[in-house]
Amino acid sequence: MAKTVTLRLDEETYRVFSEAARAERRSIANLIETSALHRILEEQFTDDAEMKEILSNEKLLGRLKKGSRDARRRRGKFVE
Repeated sequence: MAKTVTLRLDEETYRVFSEAARAERRSIANLIETSALHRILEEQFTDDAEMKEILSNEKLLGRLKKGSRDARRRRGKFVE
């Protein structure tokens, strides 16, 4: 089921979104939704080739596993 989200934009940001949506003949809501989703999928997740490279790097995998164990045990330094 679709959810409604309220978003507060300053006048300049609204103008930019409005012009971009109008140029693509779609609603501002659709522009924001698809742009945000595209950004998340492209930037937050690895593609198949990158994941294959990660999984083939034994040294990296060992460091990731050690880091995960240390985090579970609350050991090490955490950077904010």
